[in-house]
Amino acid sequence: MSEQALQVLNKVFGYGSFRPPQDQVIGDVIAGQDVLVIMPTGGGKSLCYQIPALIRSGVAVVVSPLIALMQDQVNALIPLGIRASFINSTLSSDEFFAVQSALVAGELDLLYVAPERLLQNKTIELLQQLPIALFAIDEAHCVSQWGHDFRADYLQLKKLGQLFPGVPRIALTATADEKTREEIVYQLALDNAQIYISGFDRPNIRYVITEKDNPRKQLLKFIKQNYPHSAGIVYCLSRKKVEATAAWLVQQGFDAMPYHAGMSSEDRKIIQERFLTEENLIVVATIAFGMGIDKPDVRFVAHLDLPKSIEAYYQETGRAGRDGAPAIAWMAYGLQDVVLLRQILNKSNAPDAIRRIERLKLEAMLGFCESTQCRRRILLNYFAESSDETCGNCDACLDPAETWDGTEAAQKALSSIYRTGQKFGVAHLVDVLLGRSTEKVKTFAHEKISTFGIGKELSEQQWKSLFRQLLVRSYIDVSEHGALLLSEKCRAVLKGDEKINFRFDINNKSIARAASRQVDPEDQGLWMALRACRKRLAQTENVPPYVIFHDATLLEMVHNQPLNMHEFAQLSGVGENKLRKYGSMFVEVIQKNIEREEFLHEVE
Repeated sequence: MSEQALQVLNKVFGYGSFRPPQDQVIGDVIAGQDVLVIMPTGGGKSLCYQIPALIRSGVAVVVSPLIALMQDQVNALIPLGIRASFINSTLSSDEFFAVQSALVAGELDLLYVAPERLLQNKTIELLQQLPIALFAIDEAHCVSQWGHDFRADYLQLKKLGQLFPGVPRIALTATADEKTREEIVYQLALDNAQIYISGFDRPNIRYVITEKDNPRKQLLKFIKQNYPHSAGIVYCLSRKKVEATAAWLVQQGFDAMPYHAGMSSEDRKIIQERFLTEENLIVVATIAFGMGIDKPDVRFVAHLDLPKSIEAYYQETGRAGRDGAPAIAWMAYGLQDVVLLRQILNKSNAPDAIRRIERLKLEAMLGFCESTQCRRRILLNYFAESSDETCGNCDACLDPAETWDGTEAAQKALSSIYRTGQKFGVAHLVDVLLGRSTEKVKTFAHEKISTFGIGKELSEQQWKSLFRQLLVRSYIDVSEHGALLLSEKCRAVLKGDEKINFRFDINNKSIARAASRQVDPEDQGLWMALRACRKRLAQTENVPPYVIFHDATLLEMVHNQPLNMHEFAQLSGVGENKLRKYGSMFVEVIQKNIEREEFLHEVE
C-alpha cells in the first residue's frame, strides 16, 4: 500500500516524497484506522485523506466548515484529474441532483459537505446506501467549546462512528493545544485513534510585533518595505475599523477590500473569489475571514488589534506563506489592546470555568507579546513542542529588546493610581505624572496630590508602555469601565521589596525586510513571463493562478529552466495531468526567453 500511495503522490500530485508523518497517517487510514492529525498550515494535511480517497474503494466524504473551503479544494483537485464535488447551499436544484447522480453512480472520489448538511436524515440515508472510503473531518478544532472557531454542528459528528461502523475517520487541524486535542478525541469519539502531532514550526514565517504608534502609518511602512505588490490579510477587531482601514489603504494606492460578518453573503463570496483569483489584493477583515481560504501565496498577515489567544494568533498568521516561501506575521500592539480585552473579559457573563480559561489564554497571548525571548520558541513551547533554540527569524532574535530597571518609575505609577482613588484610566494618570493641568486634572484637584508632576523624566509614550507592562504582568488590573486598579501583587513593589525590569519598546527598527522571493535581476524577465502565462491560463479556466502552479513551482522553472517535457516533469508540483495540460506552454516560454537573451547578448 505504501508503494501505491507513493505512486499516487508522484503521478497525481507531482511530489517525489512524503513529509513525515504523512506516509504513516496515510498508511493507517488506508488500513481502516481512525486517526487524529495535528499538522501546521501548509504542512500537507489534505494529502493525508486525499490519497487514501484515491486508493480505498468508495467515495471519501470530507466535512468542511465553510463553503469557500469546499469550493477551493474542489477547484484545486479537478485540474489534477480527481473526481471531486461538493454539496452546499450555493448549488441549484439541477446542480444538486447532478452531484447526487454522480455520487450514486460511483463517479466521485471525494465529496465535500458541511456538517449541518451531512447530518440531515436524507444525506445519511443516501450515504448508507453507498460504499464510503472514509470520513475526513477538517478543521477539527471547531469541535472545541473553549476555542475561537467553535461550531455547534461539529458536536454531532461523533454519530459517524455509530452510523458507519468500520469506516475510518480522520480528524485534522492545524491548531490544538493539549486541552483542545483531548476535547477533539472526546467529542468525536476517537478513543482508539492514532494521534499524529507534526511540528508546529513554520520556519518561513517571520514573527514581528511592534509597539503601536500611529498604527496606520506603521502598517503602510511595513507593506511598502516588504510586500508592496503581494496578497495579504490585515486583521482588525471591529467591523467599523475594517471598513475604515480598507478605505484608507485604497487611498494609499493599494487594491484593498473589507470583509466582515455584517456584509451580505453575496458580497463576502465576491471578495473571497477575488482574493483567490487575484495576486495583489489585500483583504482587511475580522476573524470571520481566512479559515476557508486555501491561498498559498499570501505573503503577509498583519494584526492591527491583539488576538484573544495564541491559538487564534497561530491560526490567523498560519494563513501566510502556505507555499513555503518567505512571509511575515506582523502585529502592532499597544496599551489600549490590553485594556480593551481585559474589559471585555471582566464584563463577560460566561461561566466562571470558561472565564478562567479565557483569562489564562489572554495572559499567555500578552506574555508572548511582551517577552524578550525568541517568538518562535514561545509558540512551540505553548503547543508542547519543546524548543531551546532561537530561530533567527523573528524580531526578538533579529533586534533583541533591551531592559531597564523601572522599579522607581513603577512605584510612581502605582502611587498615582492609589492617590487618584483607582477611578481613572491611563490617559489621565499620565497627565498627572507629567504635571499637565488639564481640565480633568483641575476638576478633581489632582494637581494637589503628591504624585502630580513627579514623572517628567519619562515621555508620554514611555509611561504608556510602563502601564501596559504592569497590566500584562498583573501588578494592576482594569475595571469594566477602564479604570486602573491595584492588585495584591503590586504591594511588594510599592514597599521596595521587589525590583522590576521593563523592556524598551523599539518599534522594530530592523524589521526586517523579509528575505523575499529570491529572483536574480537577470531572471526577472523570465519570472514575469511565467507569471503572465499562468495568469492567462487561470483566466481561461476561471481558476486562481495557484491552481495552475504555485509560486514555488514557477521559481523552480526560473532556476532550472527545463527545455523539454522530461525535464519539466521533474519539477515539484508537476503531476501527470498538469504536465500534459500545461507543460508545453511553459517550456515554450522558457525557450523563447533563452532565445531572447541570446539575441540580446549577440547584439551587445
